[in-house]
Amino acid sequence: MQSKKILIVVPAFNEEKSISSVVQDIRKHLPSVDILVVNDGSSDRTSEKAVAAGAFVVDLPYNLGIGATMQTGYMFAERESYDIAVQCDGDGQHPPYQIKNLITPLLEGKADIAAGSRFLGNFGYRSSIPRQIGIILFSGILTAITKTRFTDPTCGFRAINKRAIKSFSAYYPHDYPEVEVLVLAHKKGLKMREVPIRIYKRKEGSSSIGFFGSFYYTVKVLLAIFVDLFKSAS
Repeated sequence: MQSKKILIVVPAFNEEKSISSVVQDIRKHLPSVDILVVNDGSSDRTSEKAVAAGAFVVDLPYNLGIGATMQTGYMFAERESYDIAVQCDGDGQHPPYQIKNLITPLLEGKADIAAGSRFLGNFGYRSSIPRQIGIILFSGILTAITKTRFTDPTCGFRAINKRAIKSFSAYYPHDYPEVEVLVLAHKKGLKMREVPIRIYKRKEGSSSIGFFGSFYYTVKVLLAIFVDLFKSAS
């Protein structure tokens, strides 16, 4: 890892209560990496606290969503010639000590994208019934399309290499991107692999996708996947 230039991208929207500890925890476990907090139009002190914690900060003018936020991070990574970029959410659910596990397949040349899976290993993760239905459905579709086994395509804890950074900086799905981007990555010939991870409970706040929102999310992502199948891979 010491020979690689690594950027941790932390998307954050109104995470003033957790962002300082997230940045500090990343620095504790990975002192040699750079940390970029992309503040997605927060109305609280997320940006101020991220700067105070020692992170680079990009402030978006208003709330653009996770897709635009992550593309901003990848554009930064591309411009500054990083070898690896890692998404680590600002709510404290993604334990930084596991980032090394995500990066390993990239360092070994076995993958361009290492996606975390909460269902591999014995971490006992459980989600709501609507989300379970969506995850099972997405897993089956993605596995069939990519010929790569996916167990948790909605997890955002991921690491990508320079090749994927270049691709994602040019285009990244803006609405519920986690599943859709794996289809697009497959079409571009990027190698993908899942890595067992565990997550913590949110330190503050709640998920933006509620019970009924899970059904809407599932339908919208399914439509996006099938549209992507007919798009050019260029």
